[in-house]
Amino acid sequence: MLNKTLLGAALVLLSATSAFAHISLETPEAPAGSTYKAVLRVPHGCDGNATTSIRVQIPEGVISVKPQPKAGWTLATTKGAYAKTYDYYGTPLAEGVKEITWSGGNLPDEFYDEFVFRGTLAGVEAGKPIYFPVIQTCTTGEEAWIEIPVEGQPAPELPAPGLNIIEATDGHH
Repeated sequence: MLNKTLLGAALVLLSATSAFAHISLETPEAPAGSTYKAVLRVPHGCDGNATTSIRVQIPEGVISVKPQPKAGWTLATTKGAYAKTYDYYGTPLAEGVKEITWSGGNLPDEFYDEFVFRGTLAGVEAGKPIYFPVIQTCTTGEEAWIEIPVEGQPAPELPAPGLNIIEATDGHH
């Protein structure tokens, strides 16, 4: 009986702390139509191994994305067509960055780091969260933070970092 109680307490503790072990966005909400500075927080490696690459997929509706270079890491972007053309300050924008990869670095498991990019939330609706799937590659193994939460379902084990979209307050949509 005591073992089951201890196990239960350990599971509760594990689930309470596991929320902090996910790759997440520093700022979890932003207004529709705004420029958003995304800070991806990487709190650990893969099963004790150092992180050597972070690859993030940019969701539809996030345009004019610019990643921030990171000392000691190689920065690459993959560009492609958007599903539709967006109005970017009066200029039609039909393609842009769809994926960002920081690679060749070495982030030991016992350290924490952040990977930064910015973009305009042009084609997103208030009240509908968007997700930035991340593949974390390590010296051995990888973690695919790509699961999208589904309402009414248990929280995913490897959730994609999510951003809650809120109403714009300055009249921009």
